[in-house]
Amino acid sequence: MSKPTPPRPGQGAQKTRLGEILRVDQAGELAAVHIYRGQAAVMKVAPGRARIAEQLKEMEGHEQVHLSRFDELLTERGVRPTLMSPIWRAAAFALGAGTALLGDKAAHACTEAVESVIEKHYAGQIEELKDRDPALAAELSQFRDDELAHRDLAVEEGAREAVAYPLLSAVIQAGCRAAIKISEKI
Repeated sequence: MSKPTPPRPGQGAQKTRLGEILRVDQAGELAAVHIYRGQAAVMKVAPGRARIAEQLKEMEGHEQVHLSRFDELLTERGVRPTLMSPIWRAAAFALGAGTALLGDKAAHACTEAVESVIEKHYAGQIEELKDRDPALAAELSQFRDDELAHRDLAVEEGAREAVAYPLLSAVIQAGCRAAIKISEKI
């Protein structure tokens, strides 16, 4: 589990931190939607991959529910989305399509890598918010459960059998962690 960010001192510090949390989570869900769209775009035209394309569309639907909720929360709480959204959208679609072009196991390896980082990320936020904003912490727990289900499905489908799995997973996870840090601030 990632270590929660300690509370900051000063007036407005909690509101600033909550803005960072909402901004990065909205960006993450936006990216997840576009990763799955990229993967599904490739898989739906690949021979014999209709079942996988349907799985990807279903997972995209879950991520779209999360994204819609974060869009609402940003509006309700007066938080701007990350300025990186156009870049994340394009990069996520490219990541999804690129891994799908490497095959279904690589696409699943991408899902496992991303969802593993996000699960830890949400766990830290849940711990940080459980006393300060229990309703939001509960929503994040629900979303985290969906991410864990996606990760587990990817493992069941052979994510760890992808060619160069350790390298592919490490690179994707590093990219996710960097995007999280950037999205919190920009």
